[in-house]
Amino acid sequence: MRIFAILLISALFFSKATVQAQSNNCWPSFRGNAALTGNTKVNLPDKMTLLWTFKTDGEIKSSPVICNGDIYIGSNDGAVYSLSKTGELNWKYKTSTSIEAAPLYLNGTIYVSSLGGTLFAINSKTGKLKWEYITEGQISGSAGWVYDEHKKQKRVIVGSYDFFLHCVDAKSGKNVWKYESDNYINGAPASNGEVAVFGGCDGFLHLVDVFSGKVTNKIELGTYIASSVAIENNTAYFGNYDGAFYSVDLKTKKINWQKEGVGSFLASPSISEKFIIIGSQNKKVYCYNKATGEIVWEFKTLHKVESSPVIADNKVIISSYDGRLYMLDLESGKKIWSYEIGSAMSSTPAVIKGMIVVGANDGKVYAFGVK
Repeated sequence: MRIFAILLISALFFSKATVQAQSNNCWPSFRGNAALTGNTKVNLPDKMTLLWTFKTDGEIKSSPVICNGDIYIGSNDGAVYSLSKTGELNWKYKTSTSIEAAPLYLNGTIYVSSLGGTLFAINSKTGKLKWEYITEGQISGSAGWVYDEHKKQKRVIVGSYDFFLHCVDAKSGKNVWKYESDNYINGAPASNGEVAVFGGCDGFLHLVDVFSGKVTNKIELGTYIASSVAIENNTAYFGNYDGAFYSVDLKTKKINWQKEGVGSFLASPSISEKFIIIGSQNKKVYCYNKATGEIVWEFKTLHKVESSPVIADNKVIISSYDGRLYMLDLESGKKIWSYEIGSAMSSTPAVIKGMIVVGANDGKVYAFGVK
């Protein structure tokens, strides 16, 4: 098919566009970029200090994003918050239902979804609503974005419990296309600029053309996939609810390798040059060899891990339901540093130069850095 013939070229082109958006001072989306690789070149110090906290009125399951000196995060109190890098409130936009998805920062607009099934577009500086787009089911996963070069149109893509992957015009909020799966869509779609890739509760890995909304392939895996997929070039990496982890070739549509026997995966993986890192509900963080799928190391926390890891140069940053934020050595998995917040965390950290920001179930946003 045409989509696979140009996949590698388009992936390289889109990676360049993604790098321009993600930088050492900008973490604009869930997992940092549209491919959901969860990777940054930022080199963090071995020890960090709590700089400040900010209290919301509900649990925080949403993950923060950071860009242009501001932090954006949702809360189960139904509000989206904009904070300065010193922890002061810039603005607060109130919706009617909980916000568990991470916001998306794109060209001065915050795109964020609620469990009520609405995608909101909000001015990033003023907090004023630009438009809203309503689906027929809750939205738990974060929105992604793609660019249609031919129509010069930025598009936002988001999955819903109404079984549809929705694509809307980023400027107007009008629907461009909808792709129907066979069950809930829980995670965020990953994209290389040509295809959107996501796992569904229907037990399939879906590949959808981002321009037409037509399926290019469905790979049956049997068990539902609650987490998001990470993609690199022609390969997708993801885990399922039965504890199996996969590497799938998007060009040949075949499984490169598959490893089973660990706990359920609700977290999304991070990709480095040699490794794939992911946390599991069995309390462990796993490092897989990217080429073979063999487990290189594992690190045990004191509770389940639903937060997704961030690879920051030679370190891994991850939070756990045990109330701790961990910094691990990428090569060995040994703990370098940890901080006990004392409240369970499923929020995925955002990492920029000199700073880590994460939310917790106690309703607080925590910022770490060097004083």
